[in-house]
Amino acid sequence: MDAVATVVGLARTLRAAGVPASPDRVHECVQALAALDPRRREDVYWAGRLSFCADREDLVRYDRVFDAYFAGVTVGERRRPAPARRVMLPAAGDSEPSSGEKGEDVAVTAASASAAEVLRSRDVGRLTPDEREELARLLTALRMPGETRRSRRFRPAHRGGIDRTRTVRELLRRGGEPARLRRQAHRVRRRKVVLLVDVSGSMAPYADALLRFAHAAARRGTAPTEVFTVGTRLTRVTREMSHRDPDTALAAVAAAVPDWSGGTRLGELLKEFLDVWGQRGAARGAVVVVLSDGWERGDVTLLGHQMERLARHAHRVVWANPRKGRPGYEPLAAGMVAALPHVDDFEEGHSLAALERLASLVARGSQRNVRS
Repeated sequence: MDAVATVVGLARTLRAAGVPASPDRVHECVQALAALDPRRREDVYWAGRLSFCADREDLVRYDRVFDAYFAGVTVGERRRPAPARRVMLPAAGDSEPSSGEKGEDVAVTAASASAAEVLRSRDVGRLTPDEREELARLLTALRMPGETRRSRRFRPAHRGGIDRTRTVRELLRRGGEPARLRRQAHRVRRRKVVLLVDVSGSMAPYADALLRFAHAAARRGTAPTEVFTVGTRLTRVTREMSHRDPDTALAAVAAAVPDWSGGTRLGELLKEFLDVWGQRGAARGAVVVVLSDGWERGDVTLLGHQMERLARHAHRVVWANPRKGRPGYEPLAAGMVAALPHVDDFEEGHSLAALERLASLVARGSQRNVRS
C-alpha cells in the first residue's frame, strides 16, 4: 500500500468534513507512519488522529471520516475507546512483524483505502450497488461551512473603530476620569445557502447522491441552508432534510416529492421560487447552488429571464452539472446556454471529489463574483 497516497486521500476527505488537514499536518502524519507500520489499521488511525486533530470537534469528525474512508464500521457507530499505549520507535535490530500478525488487517486496510480513493473520482451515475453504499458512507462525512459575510451589527473587539457608547459609559462609571477607549468590530455571519436539486428523469442516476450531499450540507454545515427539489414541481424539503439519519431523510423526501423522474420546467419553477420564496428573503444575499444538467422542456427564454432575476437577488449563483465531468462535454443544451451568462461558477457534480470541491467553493467564495 502506498502510505503517502493513502494519507493524502484521507486528508482530502477530512478537509471536506471540516478538519484542518493542512499540508504540514499531512507531512507529520507521513513521518509518524514511517516510524510505525502503515499496514496496520490501528497505526494509521492513531498517526492520523494525533496529526490532524486540534480540538474536540475534530476528534468526532475524524472518527466519522476514518470509519467511512476505510469502511471498517458503519458511520455513526460509537467507537470503543482504544487502550492507551506508548508508541516506541523500532530499534535498528528489530525484526519485521510475522506474516500472521499482518495478514488480514493489512489486506483489508490496503484494499479499502485504495477503493475509497478510486471511488472519489468515479462517476456517480455509473457505480455498482456496493459502490453506492460506500459513497453514501463517505458523503455522511462531508461538511459545507458556507461563505462568511460582514454583519451590520458590532461586537466588542481589541482593534477597530471606537465604541462611543461603551467608552462614555466607562467614563461615567469612573466619575469622569480618563478611561481606556473601548473598540468594536463588525460581527461575521455565514451567508445563507440555497440548494435547488433537479430530480427529473435525466438526473435520475445522480439524484440519490446529490440529495445525500444536500443532507450533509443542511445537517452538518454551519450556514442556514434551504433545500428544494425541482422537476415538474417545486418542493421545499428543508424540513425532511432535518432528520439526523440520511436514509430516514431521503425516505421522507421521497414521500414529499411527487415528481420523481419526470420532466424539467426549470424556468417556471425558478419563477415560482423567486415569487414565493424570494419575496421572503430566501435568495436575497444567499449563495444559490443549482444541481442540474440543464435540460429544459419549457420556455428557454423564460429560464434566461429568471436566471437573470435570480442573479440580481443572490450574492452568488453556482451551477453544478454532473454531465460536465464527462470527456468532451460542452454546454450545448438550450437550458445551459440560457443560464450560463447569469452563473458565477459553473462546476462539475458527477463524483465525490467534484462534490467536495463544490462544498469548498461555496465556503471560500468566487474570485469572479462582482456582486456584493
